[in-house]
Amino acid sequence: MPQTDPFHSLVPRKMTDTELARSIRLNIEAELDAINLYAAHIDATDNEEAKAVLRHVMDEEREHAALFWQLIARLDPEQAQHAQEAVEKFKLIISGAPHESVEAVGKEGASAAEPEVGAAKRLTVGSLRP
Repeated sequence: MPQTDPFHSLVPRKMTDTELARSIRLNIEAELDAINLYAAHIDATDNEEAKAVLRHVMDEEREHAALFWQLIARLDPEQAQHAQEAVEKFKLIISGAPHESVEAVGKEGASAAEPEVGAAKRLTVGSLRP
């Protein structure tokens, strides 16, 4: 499996927050790769002891990835804004909101209130009667 050169982002000075955020994104990538690798190992064996150890290690990698995401939010305010908007967009998408409402999230003048879901999504037993 190819690995990222750990020294590729070294510069002859301390990194800026922007540079550090870029490096942390690579760390997130490595954590996600490890999670997928351990999950594949779990799926590929019937050895319960091995599965228990792999699940434990995989859970640690999940925690590392989550911590790195929190660090990215501190280092890259634009990324943090996108993450916050993504939460709002996700809620709208799964509630059946129109595409325009989803895309309005984060735009100036856009209402933060959830739009009413269309009639097609508000079916009741009574509305199904002919």
